Amino acid sequence: MLNIGRPKQGETLVVAAASGLVGSLVGQIGKLHGCRVVGVAGGAEKCRYVREELGFDVALDHHAADLAEQLRSACPDGIDIYFENVGGHVWNAVFPLLNDFARIPLCGLVAHYSDVGPPAGPDRLVAFMRAVLTKRWTVQGFIVSDFGAQIDDFRRDVSAWLQAGKVKYREDIVEGLANAPMAFIGLLKGRNFGKLLVRVSQ
Repeated sequence: MLNIGRPKQGETLVVAAASGLVGSLVGQIGKLHGCRVVGVAGGAEKCRYVREELGFDVALDHHAADLAEQLRSACPDGIDIYFENVGGHVWNAVFPLLNDFARIPLCGLVAHYSDVGPPAGPDRLVAFMRAVLTKRWTVQGFIVSDFGAQIDDFRRDVSAWLQAGKVKYREDIVEGLANAPMAFIGLLKGRNFGKLLVRVSQ
């Protein structure tokens, strides 16, 4: 979020999978840096959590048939940072709203992990590449180990934020190693609520 997203006071940040551990922390970091934060999550309970407990400015349900219209209303000045966790129809709603010089940290594409072929419909690659060029977007994929040298800074900052009550988190604990495969499948389908953990034993 900080290295690629480069948040600035007053910017609009949209976070996909906002109730998960990654999305929830990204949004809260955005708030700490003065951003207006719009979270996209799955279902009313997750949206309530994102808005009321995590303090995002807006939470939108990605199941809504009019997601694109809701997102446009929630982002009247466009989107400066989009933290991508899912792809799919959420990306399609975000794409036309991205401002010049938008930053897009690409963390995941969970909507496509089970794809067995190219997506149906028109090829949108040329439109995407044209937008990257003409709107001067920064799009960067990453693996957490890319920033391994900053782990001590992360531990220091997040520990302080947790102790001060500026950051909150939620865990979704599944009991027993035998349940790990179904828990993982549920994770890919968005059934978890917060950081998914499997407790092997007490």
